[in-house]
Amino acid sequence: QVQLVESGGGSVQSGGSLRLSCAASGLTYDCMGWFRQASGKEREGVATIDRDGSTRYAESVKGRLTISRDNAKSTLYLQMNSLQPEDTAMYYCAAGRRQYYSGAYYCARSAFAYDYWGQGTQVTVSS
Repeated sequence: QVQLVESGGGSVQSGGSLRLSCAASGLTYDCMGWFRQASGKEREGVATIDRDGSTRYAESVKGRLTISRDNAKSTLYLQMNSLQPEDTAMYYCAAGRRQYYSGAYYCARSAFAYDYWGQGTQVTVSS
């Protein structure tokens, strides 16, 4: 049985920090990612990480959010610093497969590339 369970969301003030965790069980996937969906907006790929540790980030979070994974513990993390009100959203972790483009494999930030999803954890940032 495949399960992805997020934790660590909450409410913080602008400039604050949070650390999200996602415990995975019942699956082994090369790509893991964090996505978010704000009210009335489409789901956005925030950050992805390959099994080899290579990462990709949305421009809006570079330098503030850091994705990491502990393969031995089957756990995905998202360290969130310098949070801003525009970071307010439901955050989801997901597991998916590498995509192939121009001779290389990579972990996409597109939701279509991910097969399994957690239930989400809410992050609210107040100004």
